Amino acid sequence: MTWWVLVLPVAFVVSLGIRSLYLLDYAHVLSGALWTGADLFLGFVFGPIMRRLTPDQRKGVISYLVPRTLLYMPVVAFTTGTAGWYLATQQGFLATASPMRPWVLGALAITTILALIGLGVFLPNNLRIWFELRKDLPDIERITRLNRQNLRLAGVQGILQVTIILVMAHLALG
Repeated sequence: MTWWVLVLPVAFVVSLGIRSLYLLDYAHVLSGALWTGADLFLGFVFGPIMRRLTPDQRKGVISYLVPRTLLYMPVVAFTTGTAGWYLATQQGFLATASPMRPWVLGALAITTILALIGLGVFLPNNLRIWFELRKDLPDIERITRLNRQNLRLAGVQGILQVTIILVMAHLALG
């Protein structure tokens, strides 16, 4: 399993305990890079590959991948957003007079949409597909419908991830 991803929320909590802006920034940037990288890879590289696999090959890949993403994706998503909020607060970006405040609020809006789509649609759909595939007679029509929905939303996720990178670049340069 991807247990190692738990290092990121631990680093985040430790950064708050010892008041280390460096460690807080590390937790935010690394978890954000892992979340964004995984979303972009799964959506734009892995998605088209999955479409070309036979049903049996897809079943094997999904059976292997879904359990591993159940921990990975929520952990990096929550760590990224929470660490980012604390980072913006500590740097004064949320102060009413800060010119960075609209950028932080924009990042918060994008992060919220990404998390809602990921945890509210992708995660439940992937679980439904995984449970369906474990049945003796899986409902292929249901699996196909859920996969189509995921593929459509993968493009939205990709656009939002690229957009948040642009916002983060602006915040990093001040």
